[in-house]
Amino acid sequence: MTVNSYNMMSKTEGLSPLRTLRVWSIGYGSLSKERFLSLMKEHNIDMVVDIRRWPTSKIDNFKRENLELFLQNSGIKYIWLGDKLGGFRKGGYKKFMDSQDFEEGIRYLISLSRKGNLCLLCLEPNPERCHRRYITERLSSLGLEVVNIKY
Repeated sequence: MTVNSYNMMSKTEGLSPLRTLRVWSIGYGSLSKERFLSLMKEHNIDMVVDIRRWPTSKIDNFKRENLELFLQNSGIKYIWLGDKLGGFRKGGYKKFMDSQDFEEGIRYLISLSRKGNLCLLCLEPNPERCHRRYITERLSSLGLEVVNIKY
């Protein structure tokens, strides 16, 4: 089931540090579907939040419609948030971080993290070379623990 409901305030300023909440992060790179699912199960992930601006892939299993289906069949909820947090922004991602869309996306991630174990998903395995680093830095600054899943 795809979730795109952003019922939240528009700014993260003023948020007090949160009790320890954890968010995982992964770049699927060239992972097989089976290995990816194994990693999700190993980390008890029950929600995958796809933060690709355009949720398609050269790897068939990671195209949005296929990813959503195989996650659902594995008991993992799929949420696309590329409209709020996806990369490739005019003016650069750092500038985009000042936008209402970014702030709404961050608030939604925090809300989701209170409901279960979520994992941010993008293509690039190295978070330092992906826009995930900006998202996870913001989450960390707000008191969330961020774990990059390495494989």
